[in-house]
Amino acid sequence: MDLGLHGKVALVTGSHRGTGAVIAARLAAEGATVIGHGFEPSSADALLAEGVAHVVTGDLCTDEGCAEIARAALACAGRVDILVNNYGTADECRWDEADTPAWLDMYQKNLLSAVRLIRLLTPQMRTRGWGRVIQLGTIGSTQPNALRPGYYAAKCALASIAVTLSQELAGTGITVNTVSPGLIRTPEVEAAFRAKARREGWGDDWETIEARIVAKRFPNPLNRIATREEVADLVCFVASDRAGFINGQNLRIDGGALGIVQ
Repeated sequence: MDLGLHGKVALVTGSHRGTGAVIAARLAAEGATVIGHGFEPSSADALLAEGVAHVVTGDLCTDEGCAEIARAALACAGRVDILVNNYGTADECRWDEADTPAWLDMYQKNLLSAVRLIRLLTPQMRTRGWGRVIQLGTIGSTQPNALRPGYYAAKCALASIAVTLSQELAGTGITVNTVSPGLIRTPEVEAAFRAKARREGWGDDWETIEARIVAKRFPNPLNRIATREEVADLVCFVASDRAGFINGQNLRIDGGALGIVQ
């Protein structure tokens, strides 16, 4: 299926590592001109070997940093058609540990980082009559647990703004959606689970480890966790004209976990 992304320009935040790096490379493979992003100079340069055309740097957690990122992105390619607000991070603060600064930190990193770039880059999308804003969320926005209340609250707000923004941008040709994965097999997640397996004496076979983790942490009908490539492929589809009538949605990519009673 040709997604029609040739000639489109995409900015992927937090693409210096993890799932964001795979999303950037996947969009480039589909023919988009991709602008990668890292917080520090040279931190995202490895993306250039993956077909990414440009790399910009800046701190997403400040107004000045986001303005710098937007200016650099527009200078690289003249426009941004697709904004992928991939960047986000979780803490491990439970209710009795999370103080006010911890809550504010989660909102800065997981919500306001996206809001800033939306405000900076959607006006030029509106002028051209076409655009895509895609947020990377989590299934915790609809199915949270007690472990990370600040993180899940911020991600819930991120999914909410996709709905309100889609209404604000009605008639402009811009769609706004959230892609919400469950557990993803990133190198960090795999390393953490392998370390747990060593402590618990499960062995080092990944299929065995994954089965135990899924049964305890993430039961779903497919009995596994998502790959980064599967998440990236959904982002590419949502970015395309093929998904032109999908708008204001929170799209769970969870293997059917929502239907499992835990």
